[in-house]
Amino acid sequence: MSEPVKRDLRAARIAATEEKILTAATELFLRNGYAATTLTAVAQSAQVGDRTVYLRFGTKAALLKRCVDVAFAGDGAAVDITGRDWYVRAGTASTAEERIAALAGGSRQMAERAGDLLAVALQAAPTEPDLAAATRAGREATRANMRAFWDRMAADGLLAGGHDLDWLTGTTAVLVHTETYLLGREMLSWNADAYERWLTETLTRLLTTTPPPHPTNAPH
Repeated sequence: MSEPVKRDLRAARIAATEEKILTAATELFLRNGYAATTLTAVAQSAQVGDRTVYLRFGTKAALLKRCVDVAFAGDGAAVDITGRDWYVRAGTASTAEERIAALAGGSRQMAERAGDLLAVALQAAPTEPDLAAATRAGREATRANMRAFWDRMAADGLLAGGHDLDWLTGTTAVLVHTETYLLGREMLSWNADAYERWLTETLTRLLTTTPPPHPTNAPH
C-alpha cells in the first residue's frame, strides 16, 4: 500500500473517530449539561478509549467548543462561516432582498443547529476561561462578518446613501447572533421559522429606514 493511500486511510479513521466523539459529546452535553458531562462518559458513549478523547481534545472545555463550532458550521470541514454557501450568497446575490434572505436563512440554520449547545457553553463560560474567550471571539467574528456584509452592500450600490455603516454593523450583529434567537425563544416563544421571519423583516426595515446621523445610544 502506497504512503499516500496509508495517509488517506489514517486521516479517514481519525475523522470518523472525531465524529463519533463529537456526536456522543453533543448528546451528553445537551442531555446532562456541562458540569455533569465527563470526558470518560463521552469516551464510553463513543466507544473509544479515554486516552483517545484526552489526546484529541485535552479538556472538556475544548471538546464543547469543538462541538459548538461544528454545530454552527454544519459539519466538521475546515471551512469558515464566510466560506459557506449561504454567506457567499449573502454577499454576492444580485438584489438586496436576496442577500437579506440568504443572511436570515443562514442565521436561522445556525441557530437551529447550535442554539442549545451554545446555551450550554454560555452557562459554563463564567467558570471556564477558554469558553468565555471563545464566546467573546464568536461575538467579534459576528460583528466582523456583518461589517463585511454591509460594506459589500454599499460597494455594490444596494445600500442607499445616508446609512451609518457602524450603526448597521452593530445593530445587525446583535440581531443575527444566536444568543438573540435563544432570548426570543425564551421570552417570545419563537421557533426557528418565527426567528427567520422576524430577522428578514427587521433587516429589510434597517435597509429601507435611514437612522439619524448619530443615533442616541447606538451600538459601536
